Amino acid sequence: MGEVCPSEAYCPAPSRSQRPGVDVKAYLLAGGRGERLRPLTLDIPKCLVLIDGSPLLGLWLDLCRRQGITEVLVNVSHHEDQVRAFLDTRTGGPRVTLVTEPEPMGSARTVLQQRHFVQGEESFWIFYADNLTDVRLAPMAATHRAHDGVLTMGLFHAPNPRAAGIVQLDAQGMVTAFHEKPEHPQGDLANAGIYLARQPLFDHIPTTASVVDFGHDVLPTLVGRMAGHVIDDFLVDIGTPAALERASRAWHERHAPEAQP
Repeated sequence: MGEVCPSEAYCPAPSRSQRPGVDVKAYLLAGGRGERLRPLTLDIPKCLVLIDGSPLLGLWLDLCRRQGITEVLVNVSHHEDQVRAFLDTRTGGPRVTLVTEPEPMGSARTVLQQRHFVQGEESFWIFYADNLTDVRLAPMAATHRAHDGVLTMGLFHAPNPRAAGIVQLDAQGMVTAFHEKPEHPQGDLANAGIYLARQPLFDHIPTTASVVDFGHDVLPTLVGRMAGHVIDDFLVDIGTPAALERASRAWHERHAPEAQP
């Protein structure tokens, strides 16, 4: 089904004792076919589109490494050979497990099928790899530790709420309503595709459908059992050619000064 770490010699997993109290495993969901990005994604997987010259997947793995995540599971459903070849070029962590799916099965079903990856973990991250972000994870982890719900959902202010999963929060930051792509959104606070979840999440993922999506099938059942955390950092979708161009330009403007001597 998958292969653990393209070259185990360069990315061994640090022992859990090296990072006590840190949530060190993440699902990086990259199984979509990128239909909205065609024709670009006819020849390359969506996770390898270039952001200011760097593959998106590489930016995500760099973010994970910087913030203490040591093991990542990446799923793909086409152009697996390109993804594997890219991973072979990387040095250093995090350790990567690459899982190939014959057909996209939805974000939640992938996590359910690969639940063994986080066996024994109190909490674990789930990231949508079709977003571009430099999010700081520590503040969201602090929000997560402050409640005992099933999941903490990263949130952002959506420029087009009708195209997003819209939430409402109570005074304690718990989610009181969730609507996926509502016709008449009640606000702009939206699902950012970044979750920190606990093991009971698996009890809320349907087991019979062939395609199971977090937004449509899981998150509505967690209303009252999950908290929201508003992300103040840069976060954009790269799902269309125009969005990809804007994101790449914005990324360059944010990070180009770091490259100056």
